[in-house]
Amino acid sequence: MARVTVEDCVLKIPNRFELVMLAGQRARDISSGARLTVDRDNDKNPVVALREIADETVELEGLRNSVVRGLQKHVEVDEPEEEEIDILAARELRMDVTQTIAEDDDLGADEPAALDDAADIEPDLGDIGDIGV
Repeated sequence: MARVTVEDCVLKIPNRFELVMLAGQRARDISSGARLTVDRDNDKNPVVALREIADETVELEGLRNSVVRGLQKHVEVDEPEEEEIDILAARELRMDVTQTIAEDDDLGADEPAALDDAADIEPDLGDIGDIGV
């Protein structure tokens, strides 16, 4: 029975490698609990998958997509567009400026005293008094 099924499938999917990949994916789907589209007739999952492909009771494009998803190592993630990145950077800059202004407002009356203290401090020049000019 399987030999006739494979010969029938090759008429539907001429590339034998693709046929094996699709039948294997369908057999895994059946093992995972997918609903059968043909009678089992005491056949194992790979034979049932080949019979479904030969009878065209499964969607081949859906199987192809499942195979591709199963073989992908890198899952694509939606990256923000350049405009979105610029908007996010502007928001972050605005938040930093707002936080700096709020911190400056918190200094309030202490700010002039801090500046007066800074004016009273003379730099320590050490032993450079006579340069010999």
